[in-house]
Amino acid sequence: MSNDTHIQVLTEKVNALISADPELFLVDIRIKPTNNIKIYIDGNQGISVDRLVKFNRQLYKQLEEEAMYPDGDFSLELSSPGLDEPLKLHRQYLKNVGRFVEVLTLDAVKTEGKLISATETEIVVEEVKGKGKKMETIEHTIPFDQIKTTKIQIKF
Repeated sequence: MSNDTHIQVLTEKVNALISADPELFLVDIRIKPTNNIKIYIDGNQGISVDRLVKFNRQLYKQLEEEAMYPDGDFSLELSSPGLDEPLKLHRQYLKNVGRFVEVLTLDAVKTEGKLISATETEIVVEEVKGKGKKMETIEHTIPFDQIKTTKIQIKF
């Protein structure tokens, strides 16, 4: 089986596991050449470690029983996407409205600011420049098809 086929099978299995809770969604599946499987699940309100552990155990058992990887030659990690992971799905953008983001476009333009909104086709990021009387607020509308990466920024 190719990696693409494995990802397709895993996608179906994960979606079946989380189907009871419409708040949860699959973000990404990656398989390294060493058969290290990383699955990222998120939820509109996040996802607890306990739930990830439960899903991990269920999926691991399925993979072992079906001998998807002969001789048990695989490792499985389920987690929520961390702050270092770029946003991939529209639902992630909606979940993070109001947070600070860094958007890199395909033409290498970087925009930092607060994510104001996300529609099916674009996002709006509010950037504040300057301080005091020279402070100005600029709204950037960025179409999804122009975005290379979007990452959450932590502001203190």
